[in-house]
Amino acid sequence: MIERTREPSPRHHARICGALYLYIIAAGSFAEIFVRSRLVVPSDAGATARNLVGSEALFRVGFSGELLHLACDVAVAALLYALLRPVDRTVSLLAAFMRLACDVVLAVASLSHFAALRLVGSSLPLAAVPPDQRHALALLAMRLHGDGYAISLVFFGFACLALGYLVARSGFLPRTLGALLGIAGGCYLANSFAYFLAPAVAGAIFPAIFVPVFLAELSFALWLLVKGVDSPSWAARARA
Repeated sequence: MIERTREPSPRHHARICGALYLYIIAAGSFAEIFVRSRLVVPSDAGATARNLVGSEALFRVGFSGELLHLACDVAVAALLYALLRPVDRTVSLLAAFMRLACDVVLAVASLSHFAALRLVGSSLPLAAVPPDQRHALALLAMRLHGDGYAISLVFFGFACLALGYLVARSGFLPRTLGALLGIAGGCYLANSFAYFLAPAVAGAIFPAIFVPVFLAELSFALWLLVKGVDSPSWAARARA
């Protein structure tokens, strides 16, 4: 007699997704607040270079944690697609692809991020380049990483809008979470387009614009981890 393999429940998938999402929030916050904000001095290439050399281990830890965060986000995209496909397969697929596009852009931008450490080091290929020039290039590399991050968040903003729509319509997750995620998506888009179109406005609204973003994503991750989804409602939606 052949035994049928029992598939993991949607609640199990939701809790895995919530745990991964919490790591993403923690790793991203650590890299931005405790690494880049502490080490990069936007108006002083020399000070930035000294900080990178003096705190190389911290820089490497933040960078590595963010790389793992990208891998986790790919898994989150797949899990959210599986969870929300019964609501609307097309929109769920759109949300997953937008999230993956964000990850690809940020992964490419990470090359510039790590290049800054190469430039301030004493490796042989750069030994002939004057230190001042290498330091200026390192600061430029970090600024280019910031540009790449802002571009990636455009895709992530649209992913959050689609996710908010799916959660609000799901019936097995709170509508309030859907509304919060929709607001977060709007905040991501507003911040990124202000960054490129009106830098003065972007400077005025940052970092306050990320408060609703943080609350929305943290609430969603905690709900998935602690409560999961309403399995009977999910099953009914899947059958329908």
